Amino acid sequence: MPSTIATPVHSELIIKKSRFIGCVQPMTDRASAQQVVNGLKAQHPGACHVCWALLAGGQSAAVDDGEPSGTAGRPMLDVLRHQDLEGVLATVVRYFGGVKLGAGGLVRAYTDSVAQALLQAEKTAIVRQRALRCALPYAMEGMLRRELDAAGATLLEVQHGEAVLFDFSLADNAADALLARLDEAGNGRIVWHDTPDPD
Repeated sequence: MPSTIATPVHSELIIKKSRFIGCVQPMTDRASAQQVVNGLKAQHPGACHVCWALLAGGQSAAVDDGEPSGTAGRPMLDVLRHQDLEGVLATVVRYFGGVKLGAGGLVRAYTDSVAQALLQAEKTAIVRQRALRCALPYAMEGMLRRELDAAGATLLEVQHGEAVLFDFSLADNAADALLARLDEAGNGRIVWHDTPDPD
């Protein structure tokens, strides 16, 4: 099951006089990640490189920022993937110490910077949510509310018209069981609708 991290955590390594400042933090999208990276560049004007990797849905990224291709961003991304993380940005700011590390040394340094930060990270499992919408007679509203409460669903909106329209979400792995219970209890009087696409 994929996890994310709760709060930003940092690491710092000195390798052959080069200083590597690592950070892993929760991140939802590439645009937000780019803002963080730009902020780090402004914060560390003397740094040689600000390399980063992002896993956020379809918006993953691996950026070497001037390091030899494949020696920074990709290894950092591999650490995130190996730990089955999602919605996480890893950044490493490097101050060059005058001694070249070689490709293998760079891969190890960037990998270790991210791995060290992740050792301190508080991971939380990502529970996929499913959005559902149904219409039902007024007489069944109380029953539906009790079922949703018992299933741990989040009630998003209720509209009262000719029927009662409920929008709610719950953990994807609990949705099928709830649907089966409601269909049985409703005797065909609960009508399921497509949920509107999120904006």
